[in-house]
Amino acid sequence: MLTSKKQKHMQKLINKDGIIAALAIDQRGALKKMMGKCQEMPIDKEQIEQFKSLVSEELTTAASSILLDPEFGLPAAKQRATTAGLLLAYEKTGYDASIPGRLPDLLVDWSAKRLKEEGADAVKFLLYYDVDEAKEINEQKHAFVERIGSECQAEGLPFYLELLSYDAQLNDNQSAAFAKIKPHKVIEMMREFSNPRYQVDVLKVEVPINMQYVEGYAIDEVVYTKEEAMNYFKAQSQATQLPFIFLSAGVSAELFQETLRLAKQAGSTFNGVLCGRATWANGVEVFIKQGEQAARQWLRTIGLQNIQSLNEILLQTATPLVLA
Repeated sequence: MLTSKKQKHMQKLINKDGIIAALAIDQRGALKKMMGKCQEMPIDKEQIEQFKSLVSEELTTAASSILLDPEFGLPAAKQRATTAGLLLAYEKTGYDASIPGRLPDLLVDWSAKRLKEEGADAVKFLLYYDVDEAKEINEQKHAFVERIGSECQAEGLPFYLELLSYDAQLNDNQSAAFAKIKPHKVIEMMREFSNPRYQVDVLKVEVPINMQYVEGYAIDEVVYTKEEAMNYFKAQSQATQLPFIFLSAGVSAELFQETLRLAKQAGSTFNGVLCGRATWANGVEVFIKQGEQAARQWLRTIGLQNIQSLNEILLQTATPLVLA
């Protein structure tokens, strides 16, 4: 149950139709790599900040809110449309691959209070989670999320928990082997973090299947029939009483839109999206190779078209949030 303080902030994060139609550009390491592929010289902080600011300025007119990070995204937060709410990320980017468990860590000089002071309407935290990993690893993660939930509760800020599934024994999340176990991983971790003890307000999650292995969408191997895929979408909705939104996971804008249509057809009750790369990814190369004006023009045309097309599909597919 949202407190009155949290409700006021949540109202700023949804659109007039009650849908979370949010734009994500809290990428740090991933964005730097994308930029680095287009430029021989090292990418500097100013370039990352400038690109984020351009995305914020040009695309938040069509988004209900924007997700940024406090490391490179604060200038962009000031460039967002007055109608767009602000989510700020609390986690460090990436994880230490030399330690088992993909353990989470916070930005050391930030807190929920400090994020709120920067204008955040919600705190977002990303957690890598394998429901089948050793109990001692997952207990650390449970305690970690409990602490963040308590912080957000104290500050009256909604807590958005982003969950990314993996398998400790498999390296390739895009493989057919992982696609077979992904529904179990995604659905069970949603069930776990829907427990009121974590004080999560919105779950940001993957779709429960890999669309590239669904009958009718598959590029090569078929792992799920269309009926099986739809059943997994339905089971995902039944696993939580919390609002939940989908992340785009870097797939193309077209495939993400097809995914949302299939989710709706299956009876999914998802409440919107926090969509990042599917909206702006192709603008990175334009920005690096052709400069600010060319990137701005790309965002005003193709980027805006991506987000407007997504908004139209959300109107047809997402379940509106009803705030008291």
